[in-house]
Amino acid sequence: MQPLEILIRDARAVADGSSFVPPAATAENEVARILQICNACRYCEGFCAVFPAMTRRLEFGNADVHYLANLCHNCGACLHACQYAPPHEFAVNVPQAMARVRLRTYRLYAWPSAFGRLYERNGLVVSLALAAGFALFLILALALRGTLWRAAPGGSFYDVFPHRLMVGVFAPVFLFAVVALGVGVRRFWREMGPGVASAAETAEAGAAVATLKYLGGGHGDGCNNDDDRFSLARRHFHQTTFYGFLLCFLSTSVATLYHYLLGLEAPYAYMSLPALLGIAGGIGITVGTLGLGWLNLRRHPLQGDAQQKPMDLGFIAMLLFIAVSGLALAAWRASAAMPTLLALHLGAVIALFLTMPYGKFAHGPLRAAALLKWAIERRQPNCLSLADD
Repeated sequence: MQPLEILIRDARAVADGSSFVPPAATAENEVARILQICNACRYCEGFCAVFPAMTRRLEFGNADVHYLANLCHNCGACLHACQYAPPHEFAVNVPQAMARVRLRTYRLYAWPSAFGRLYERNGLVVSLALAAGFALFLILALALRGTLWRAAPGGSFYDVFPHRLMVGVFAPVFLFAVVALGVGVRRFWREMGPGVASAAETAEAGAAVATLKYLGGGHGDGCNNDDDRFSLARRHFHQTTFYGFLLCFLSTSVATLYHYLLGLEAPYAYMSLPALLGIAGGIGITVGTLGLGWLNLRRHPLQGDAQQKPMDLGFIAMLLFIAVSGLALAAWRASAAMPTLLALHLGAVIALFLTMPYGKFAHGPLRAAALLKWAIERRQPNCLSLADD
């Protein structure tokens, strides 16, 4: 049987749901099959970084597939432009196939691996259960002390939970998340084998991350979310969430400097830099996650992997709850409700840190690594093009 006939046979099996299973059928095999067809067509070559990176390869091993899947931003433009998309017998669906591989990479590169498998199956349930569990533990502790519903002097959080206790709990959890993410990215980077990045390559990749360049769609008009219309909504909501998160992180960093370097202890005035950064970040995350959740629920089934929805929605729900509870905490920090609000907020933050390396948050570092790999690769000679010349 000829290679093209094999591709057609496998595509028909995917399209009609028959019992035939291609040899060693995996998500990676499906992406490799699709990219072989795309490599012959090349209609979408100018859409995003995935397709020019694809044209540098004749075969697609697992390392190549993992790299290209994380380079894909799932904008959907190629699906709507493809003449071989379902219901065509080739059943070419790049966004969906790439999404399935990305889900696998979150688990494959996770450290420790067992945690990745657990979160892959129960993203929404695990996220909410962890947040509720930690919050309930803190609420019970406050109830036993008789401080669950009592205004603290000056609205000080440290009168509810001592500063040393908060640092002793959050510092190890945060460091664990950073180490786990670092190990996962290192595993991914070593598999790709991209070499050493120059300053120009690092700057290019950083700009692509900061501007979410490839969420602009194939022609810069935006993504195809639930139909053929282009929209920049996904890009804008992603940016609002991303920069809101950075503002919140910056707020915490500035507050840490205030505490340890300047000797200024919380609570800080509403017009202080830590408070302004935190409130702005909380508003950004709230707006961004509400928008992303709305788009996620409306997204066309062909645009992504249904198995990722629990993980996506779990991450979105976690960020939204942290932002809303943080804003409520800032608004009512001088009230008797502050201890309860603080327990709810801290419980969600601990849960977020623990699940960071094993869910949707991991796509950020992995995608940044893939973009850096592309910045390095695109400056190297294309051996396939030279061979054609």
